[in-house]
Amino acid sequence: MKAQRSRDALLNDPIATTLWQMTWPVVIGVLTLISFNVVDTFFIGLLGTDPLAAVSFTFPITFTVISLTIGLGIGTSAVIARQHGANHPDSARFDGTIALLLSAALVAILALLGFFNMDRIFSALQAQDRLLPLIRDYMSIWFAGSVMLVTPMIGNAVLRASGDTRTPSLIMASGGLLNAIFDPLLIFGLGPIPAMGIRGAAYASVISWAIGVVLVVILLVRAKLLSVSPPPQRTWLQEARVAAKKILTIGLPAAGANMLTPLAMAVLTAIVAAYGAPAVAAYGVGTRLESLASVIILALSMSLPPFISQNLGAGNIQRVEQAYKTAIKAVLVIQAVIYIVLVALASFIADAFAQEQAVKNIVELFIYILPLSYGLQGVIILTNSSFNALHLPIKALLLSVFRLFVMFVPLSYLGSVLADLMGLFIGGVVANLITATVAYYGFRYQLRKSAGSNA
Repeated sequence: MKAQRSRDALLNDPIATTLWQMTWPVVIGVLTLISFNVVDTFFIGLLGTDPLAAVSFTFPITFTVISLTIGLGIGTSAVIARQHGANHPDSARFDGTIALLLSAALVAILALLGFFNMDRIFSALQAQDRLLPLIRDYMSIWFAGSVMLVTPMIGNAVLRASGDTRTPSLIMASGGLLNAIFDPLLIFGLGPIPAMGIRGAAYASVISWAIGVVLVVILLVRAKLLSVSPPPQRTWLQEARVAAKKILTIGLPAAGANMLTPLAMAVLTAIVAAYGAPAVAAYGVGTRLESLASVIILALSMSLPPFISQNLGAGNIQRVEQAYKTAIKAVLVIQAVIYIVLVALASFIADAFAQEQAVKNIVELFIYILPLSYGLQGVIILTNSSFNALHLPIKALLLSVFRLFVMFVPLSYLGSVLADLMGLFIGGVVANLITATVAYYGFRYQLRKSAGSNA
């Protein structure tokens, strides 16, 4: 009944009101989820520049695993939301079960590959030899526990696809809160708990994920959103293959698009590494601040696709276009306000996250330039997620390739050649401007084409 009420709201209620009701709980959840990296960065920064630089080198790799999970979540959400929009709840429940099993298996394979190739990977990223022991301490624990990251994220995608954005937000919020509690306890120690340094940050994340696994499984079972019984037309194995194919058709291109981001970040990290450890440490702080400043964008990228997919399943193309435009306008206004706030607090932020003056100066430079384009970056991210919701994952993948490897990396590198780190950051702003323009008009063209084919 709850899923049916959510379906009616997504298909009939006022668009702006519905999107707001879906998005604000996700904002809280995403904010606390992002706090994993921000809190880790803050406490690890207290250990010194080398530990902070070591964790900064790990970010492209950890984000690769997370990107696979996010991509599979996108595929899960698009498939299940369309089933709900077409009023096929039994198929939605079975697809949700297959999504959980499939995602856990794929993340386990990727984590194993990363675990047994750590030194090769981080040496290729130009990590200094003295940082490799710190990186191994952190990543060996992170890889071992990463399978527990996938279940809460895919479970949340199943919940959001049914129209429930509040429950996933509570799960994400609890995970972020637990991580914030465990981080200082395990990094610095307290009473009988020994100080574990950088390893403590990894343990804090893994423990938080494990608790999230228990919570999300209980909630999915209680909400009756999972089933091991396939629809009657096929055997279990046949239906599982069909469900997996549907999820992977969208999920793998979406995962590939998401994985391009850490790949691009790895290239940029290698470029920044030429300016020394302080530059890498500052860039690591900046990328985490970017995630925090983009919380509205990330929340809308999670709440908008179920809205689009359910209306796509019901044949409401015009309502899809109105929702997309509403989300774009909101992001541009909100990110302009966030930029003003970041600039006003730039010195305070630099002091909070860095100890050396060289690191502080680069953090401030980052804040003054790159956040100018976060609204434009929001247009790109929302367009990307909207393409996936329309079951057009290849277009989303091509948009990501264009943004990162035709625009962002080349223009950032060109900027660094012309004007060092300042030029690198300006190049990123120009890249976001060009890509956002292409994304917006490209999506509107696709919607007109879809409307014409359905006429």
